[in-house]
Amino acid sequence: MTNPTCTTNTPPSLAGRREWTALCVLMLPLLLVSMDVSVLYFAIPSISADLEPSGTQQLWIFDIYAFVLAGLLMTMGSLGDRIGSRRLLLFGAAAFGTASLVAAYANSAETLIAARAVLGIGGATLMPSTMALVRTMFTHPGQRAKAVGLWSGVMTGGIALGSVMSGVLVEYFWWGSVFLVNLPAMALLLVLGPILLPESRNPQPGRFDLLSVPLSMAAVLPVIYGLKELTAEGWHTEYVLSITVGLFFAYLFVQRQRTAKSPLISPALFRGHGFTPAVVLNLVSAFGVMGSAYFTTQYIQSVLDKSALEAALWALLPSVLIGVAAPVSTQLVQKGVDRAYVVTSGFVVAACGYGLLALAGTDSMWLVLAGVGVLASGIVTVMSQMMDLALGTVPVGNAGAASALLETGTEFGGALGMAVLGSIGTAVYRNEIPSDAPAAAHETLGGALAVARHLPGDTGQALATAARDAFTSGMQAAAITGAVLLLGAAGLAAATLRGVRVRAAEEALV
Repeated sequence: MTNPTCTTNTPPSLAGRREWTALCVLMLPLLLVSMDVSVLYFAIPSISADLEPSGTQQLWIFDIYAFVLAGLLMTMGSLGDRIGSRRLLLFGAAAFGTASLVAAYANSAETLIAARAVLGIGGATLMPSTMALVRTMFTHPGQRAKAVGLWSGVMTGGIALGSVMSGVLVEYFWWGSVFLVNLPAMALLLVLGPILLPESRNPQPGRFDLLSVPLSMAAVLPVIYGLKELTAEGWHTEYVLSITVGLFFAYLFVQRQRTAKSPLISPALFRGHGFTPAVVLNLVSAFGVMGSAYFTTQYIQSVLDKSALEAALWALLPSVLIGVAAPVSTQLVQKGVDRAYVVTSGFVVAACGYGLLALAGTDSMWLVLAGVGVLASGIVTVMSQMMDLALGTVPVGNAGAASALLETGTEFGGALGMAVLGSIGTAVYRNEIPSDAPAAAHETLGGALAVARHLPGDTGQALATAARDAFTSGMQAAAITGAVLLLGAAGLAAATLRGVRVRAAEEALV
């Protein structure tokens, strides 16, 4: 039964110029946090030449940011609900800016790894805090949907832009410049944040459950690590064991949330009408988009033989469709189209994108770019709607935890997509590569092309052609699998979201 003291007939207030200006300020750190996922793509060779890291250190330079970010999202989201999302955001901005400065002038691999870890901590505070503040500033459902659409577009665009920006900066400056670009935006946030941003916190948060923090990290990090390594190295016992350990701690974490007086992630969140489907479908969306990225980036660079910077620039082209998708879907929902139909259509569109990739040959750049654009536009349609639905079903005081849970699901989904679809593509590749090819050629397309460059004339060309054909076949098989999965997700969306309406925030957890 709904508690009458928790309901209100007062219509939600409309956001004004102050809130929209504050949203623009929030978009800057969000853009930079998302860019930092890919900003080292072209800087790594320069860093390797300057700092001379070992192979293991180089991997940690690249990966530590994403690992720390994924491991701390739930902790920081819950912490923001307790101490205030604005306060946590400003703390994260200061840490992110300081770590960026240290990283830019790092004189050793160890210093750079430590700075990247602190950047991950800062990123883990910024991502859920920005979404929680969006929930606070935009209480009107229509305005919130538009703001969430912008949030989704900036987040997606930042990942694509990061690799291009790093290529340009490294071309004209030095590798440290890819970190220095963070400073002006973080300084602007620190100055304008206290003026423009409201505070957002849970008025009755309870005690912070310290035991849940290591449990959440022990659940997330081994699974993310295992999935990532399975994609890169193939099926090995230690990676499967890592995932198993993570799942065991995930079970313990869930049990802790169900029994703790003040859990890190309240089980009551999942009683919000539509929240659970939103988290699951958002995870599937991340699976789809990251699973495709594993192939398309290699295809443009290695199959089509484009330089790294050329590949990154071409990869920006599909962003045109991405920029249109979220606003269009928002308008459809606001005009009365059932959200279930919009999300189902988004999954079907994304599946069609995979269908285009399944038709690609070894010289199909425009078909692949079209496939990426169609796929990404469908996924952004889904993700923007799922974020809006999830935020609309929880009170403002729980927005940080809800946002963190969505983002953690995104990290899981992305890693799972790369692992599953990457494994399918790799299996097809290894099956189709000539059996008499050198061992290195059987591992990856990059290895085959490296071997081919050292073979004489027609022999090297034949191996390169065979490797490109085998990789393309693997991409086609993975694309078919992805299309089937997304069509299944379309059916799930139609079944679980039909008739779901965002209830008033005050009623969401009652």
